[in-house]
Amino acid sequence: MLRILIIEDEKSVRDFLAHSLEEKGHKIFMAIAGNEGLQKAIETRPDLIVLDLGLPDISGIEVLQKIRTWSPVPIIILTANSDDKEKIKALDIGADDYLTKPYNISELEARIRAVSRRVQKNEHILKIEIHSLELNLDSHLVFIKDSELHLTLTEFLILKILMMNQEKIVTHRQLLKEIWGPNSTEHTQYLRVYVGQLRKKLATFGIPSTFITTEVGIGYRLKY
Repeated sequence: MLRILIIEDEKSVRDFLAHSLEEKGHKIFMAIAGNEGLQKAIETRPDLIVLDLGLPDISGIEVLQKIRTWSPVPIIILTANSDDKEKIKALDIGADDYLTKPYNISELEARIRAVSRRVQKNEHILKIEIHSLELNLDSHLVFIKDSELHLTLTEFLILKILMMNQEKIVTHRQLLKEIWGPNSTEHTQYLRVYVGQLRKKLATFGIPSTFITTEVGIGYRLKY
């Protein structure tokens, strides 16, 4: 069971979300505006926040920015805006995932489960395992079914970042900044080349190219 705070101004959406998530056994808190949501986040200390970007007083982006100054709580964004720039901004600021309205409640529940799994992971873990793929953060070695997968340092770093954020969208900007530094955030062509090489190497061990899914115009998501 999770303690979930829903920050959503539209009553029908808010009530539907609350009812659906309560049926799954979660404890629900609700706020109808940004400032109220900030106060509820402080008071209730939720395990996860579902945040609408279109709020009546302050924007969801501003709410997200303020929460990130004091809390790493997972935040899933809801937006009626299909503009990729807004989604990228939210992810770069620190959102964990997003859904574009209208959305399927089952998809939201799946995103909540994925975020929950990431939160429950040990922060000091030295090894990440996804099915037959094992990545050792200490030795910088990768194995698939006990056979070593030989990667360049850049390929290893890309795979590490995606595996540490499994099922979460990682933006081009986040990857570029972490691998090549803050002055390389516009060079997305580098990523396409390295991700292509990484997919080919994984494919030699039977891992499909869809394991690393392209979120067009935004970044990559590791799906399994």
